Amino acid sequence: MTTLKVHNLDTAPEDSKSFLENSQKAYGMIPGLHGVLAASPQILEAYQTLHKLFTETSFNEEELTVVWQTINVEHECHYCVPAHTGIAKMMKVDDAITEALRNETPLDDSKLEALRTLTLSIVRNRGNVSQEALSAFYTAGYEEKHVLEIILGLSQKTISNYVNHIANTPVDSGFQKFAWSKDNVVS
Repeated sequence: MTTLKVHNLDTAPEDSKSFLENSQKAYGMIPGLHGVLAASPQILEAYQTLHKLFTETSFNEEELTVVWQTINVEHECHYCVPAHTGIAKMMKVDDAITEALRNETPLDDSKLEALRTLTLSIVRNRGNVSQEALSAFYTAGYEEKHVLEIILGLSQKTISNYVNHIANTPVDSGFQKFAWSKDNVVS
């Protein structure tokens, strides 16, 4: 059961309508998450801005997916895991990467695995990561700016994951075939 209203262009507050129109143009529909966020124009703007900024970081499509999905899975987001599975497909990310992330198994690529491991450490430890964890990340080929870019991605995902938990946002029809639940993780 949805606990927060999913707005559309007719029901959204006036200050949210331009953001929903941007969503409609970008995705060909208004994602349910955006409809929920529309109740507060400020959070909808913040989410869309964070998304834009995160996609403009130095991370490539695979790395963006690793950060997003690692956080989504750790937060057990019923909405974002399927959505980012579909997004990864659209971005032509290897299905093996997506499945490993969904199933919480190590990635075959050691650099991507270092990214997954540090992202997970940041989330689980609320930013209190060890020097050893950072050193391993840098040894894999990442730099300090990448640590900060992970935190930017986490900022975006915290908004979406927490809102989806509270709202129980229905998964958009295009992503329902990628449904996910922590109970169904294949180890």
